[in-house]
Amino acid sequence: MNARSLFAVSSLAVLALGACHKKVAPAPAPAPEPPAAAPAPPPPPPAPAPTNSGADMASARDAARASLTAPIYFDLDSDALSDADRAALDAKVGILNASAGVKIRVAGHTDERGSDEYNLALGQRRAAAAKRYLTQHGVPDASIDIISYGEEHPAMDGHDEGSWSKNRRDEFEITAGADALKPAAQ
Repeated sequence: MNARSLFAVSSLAVLALGACHKKVAPAPAPAPEPPAAAPAPPPPPPAPAPTNSGADMASARDAARASLTAPIYFDLDSDALSDADRAALDAKVGILNASAGVKIRVAGHTDERGSDEYNLALGQRRAAAAKRYLTQHGVPDASIDIISYGEEHPAMDGHDEGSWSKNRRDEFEITAGADALKPAAQ
């Protein structure tokens, strides 16, 4: 075989082999990565839990104490609760129900008119009316003591209707658990 034929055969062989070889499409160039987003700012620090400062807690306790010890007033020769009395007692219910361990004493008072026996009995009925209302609204019976002073401890000295109206009252005293006193739950 001469050089020319050898070249021709080898060229044919290369072409034949090349024809049999399946061409592979070049792999597509990788897509450029999207530009990195700016890192998200760190989340803000959590808001501090609401804390009651000692002054706030003392103020709330003082307000609860004032509401709990506020007196209620009665008409002449009556132990009936007025709408204003029921509203004042409702505020006391919320505080007493929120303040486990708090105990109170309800003291019934009268003005100076009437006999000692009558006034002691009327003062007892007035204190019992307040206790009955409180217990009917969820305050435990054991949390409330009652007493009657009749006309013995007037709130105001005087012998006129202005003084007498201030003496016909129930007074509320915290007898136990004052440190556990909390405002009514909202």
